[in-house]
Amino acid sequence: QVQLVESGGGLVQPGGSLRLSCAASGSILSIYAMAWYRQAPGKQRESVAAITSGGSTNYADSVKGRFTISRDNAKNTVYLQMNGLKPEDTAVYYCNAVLRLQVGGSPLNYWGQGTQVTVSS
Repeated sequence: QVQLVESGGGLVQPGGSLRLSCAASGSILSIYAMAWYRQAPGKQRESVAAITSGGSTNYADSVKGRFTISRDNAKNTVYLQMNGLKPEDTAVYYCNAVLRLQVGGSPLNYWGQGTQVTVSS
């Protein structure tokens, strides 16, 4: 059974910082990409940032220069450092991982349960 467990959300004032973490556990053979998505009330889920196993990154235009995604492959953990937070960053943030459970198996897509980030004064 694979689990993605997020932590680090909370309430922060505009201009503040938060660091999200997401640890993948279970019988995992390998992890390809890991990513963060977010969903604000009344809006569709959107991609925030992604990182491959080799360290290549991709960011949404709205967070470039403010957010940094990183990962620790040894710990199967991905991080999202969020600086210069704005009220429009308020959302539930979800961790996503594309991984393989066994040799010859197909890549599978897993999601975490989400963590709330609220930016407000």
